Amino acid sequence: MKLIIQIPCYNEEKNLPATFLDLPKTIEGIERIETLIIDDGSEDHTVEIASRIGVDHILSFKNHKGLARAFSEGIDKSLELGADIIVNTDADNQYPGQDIPQLVQPILEGKADVVVGARHIEAIPHFSWFKKKLLRWGSAVIRALSRTKVEDAVSGFRAFSKEAALRISILSDYSYTIENLIQLGHQKLKIVSVPIRTNPKSRESRLIKSIPHFVGQQAATIMRVYATYKALKVFMTLGLIIILPGLWGFIRFLYFYWTGRGQGHVQSLVFSAAMLLGGLLILIFGIIADLIDNNRKQIEKALYRIKKMELEKAERTKDED
Repeated sequence: MKLIIQIPCYNEEKNLPATFLDLPKTIEGIERIETLIIDDGSEDHTVEIASRIGVDHILSFKNHKGLARAFSEGIDKSLELGADIIVNTDADNQYPGQDIPQLVQPILEGKADVVVGARHIEAIPHFSWFKKKLLRWGSAVIRALSRTKVEDAVSGFRAFSKEAALRISILSDYSYTIENLIQLGHQKLKIVSVPIRTNPKSRESRLIKSIPHFVGQQAATIMRVYATYKALKVFMTLGLIIILPGLWGFIRFLYFYWTGRGQGHVQSLVFSAAMLLGGLLILIFGIIADLIDNNRKQIEKALYRIKKMELEKAERTKDED
């Protein structure tokens, strides 16, 4: 059983050594532990320090691609390196490396495909009251949309089985956390939470530039990803929201027309026609989106099989050598 701990990094020369030294060297049930740094186009000495402190693998980007792309590329590289379990953690040492054994335990026991570390948000001193409430409310929304029971939806401290990692496909350029949960949740993988600790803040978050910016980005991600997996439901709801007022206006016009007072209420008919037409167009878009969604599911299955065959081929080649 091989575990690879991946750490996306962007200008982390100050924090990387402490993060690396805190990682466990042995875990019961794991034969080999390796580390992978994904250098997201750092402009400091992150790569040199990673080599100096003994990181096993370094994947470097020429340009800064963002956290979501770094995470996704790291997953693919970890699979290529033969990982049976992949742990993703942050380079700012927010998550204690010594909690990794309890993070991977449900996977080792066959009880989960994905494990998300749940921070005790209320006890984090540098989080404002509003931020704590926002994280709680946001996690509740994601639980409902992803059909999971994850307590901390934006936690980046996660463990993935090989099976779960093969099914990951990140489209966002901002963050992977929410998209990852909705995607894997709708693929009916077993996702659980385990409580974890947090270390004192070492630097300001680069992902959360401001609360409004963070909320806007995450809301856009939620709507886009959920619409991807529930296209017909989303468009049907929007269509009905528009059609119902139009239908009410049409009924109102008919009432006045039948009572002999329809001449002065032509505006109701115009309003109704516009609303009904708009609603019907949205419903048609929903049907088209649902057909596209079926194609997406087939593509996801094909990608999963291709990745699996490539890994099996690489393993056979390695055994022959």
